[in-house]
Formats: sequence, structure tokens, C-alpha cells
Amino acid sequence: MTYLGLALGFVAVSAAVALVAAAVRRPGRAWWAATAAVAAVLLVLTAVFDSLMIAADLFRYDENALAGVRVWLTPVEDLAWPLAAVLLLPALWELLAPRDAPREPQPDDSLHDDTRHDETRQDETRHDETRHDERTPR
Repeated sequence: MTYLGLALGFVAVSAAVALVAAAVRRPGRAWWAATAAVAAVLLVLTAVFDSLMIAADLFRYDENALAGVRVWLTPVEDLAWPLAAVLLLPALWELLAPRDAPREPQPDDSLHDDTRHDETRQDETRHDETRHDERTPR
């Protein structure tokens, strides 16, 4: 088996789980944006650090098992592992989270949520009244 065949198998399974998570949980744009940002960062870091380790001769590949395409010194097959991780781990997180668990508010939800601010104001008012009552002589 080639490195590319093995890598594509893992990416295919990870992509399938991610598609199931997307269909079942319907994550928002923020989830997809975060996943894409993490993927970009991990792919760049993998290309840089794998290339440095290959240049330092820390490990070698069987050239006959490689596709031949490289990003700097990194075989393209090595980029499949961070891609599979970025697809699989957040998807599993979404799928394994309890359905009745409250979701974290999205950034734009706080703009429309007045109850949270009202409760804070009421707590501050109660706290101030308590202090005032304690300071007032009887």
C-alpha cells in the first residue's frame, strides 16, 4: 500500500464523519470558519516542520511509495493527517455532545439578548440596596 492510499482512506473516513455531523447538528458559520482556520494553520505548520525534520535527516520515506508531489520538502501525503484530524475531531465533538445540552451563544446572539443585561442590572440594584440598608442607622 502506498502512503497516498493510506492517507486518502483516513481523509475519506474523516470527511464522511464530518458530513454526518454537518447533517445532524447543522453547525453555524462560526464553526465552519474556525474549522477552516485551524486546517490552514495545521497544514502550514505540518509543511514547515516536516520539511525541517526531513532537511535535518531525522527520517526518510520510501520514494517508491510516495506520489512524488511535495510542498517544500514535505510529501503531499503528510498533509492528509492534519486534514483528517481537523475534519474528524470537531465532527466527533459535535456528534458526541448531548443533544439537550445548551449550546454556547454565538457572537451575534449577545447583540439581541437583553435578558442577560437586565438580570445583571437587577443584581446590581439588589446589591446596592443591601449595602444601603446596612449603612443606614436604625
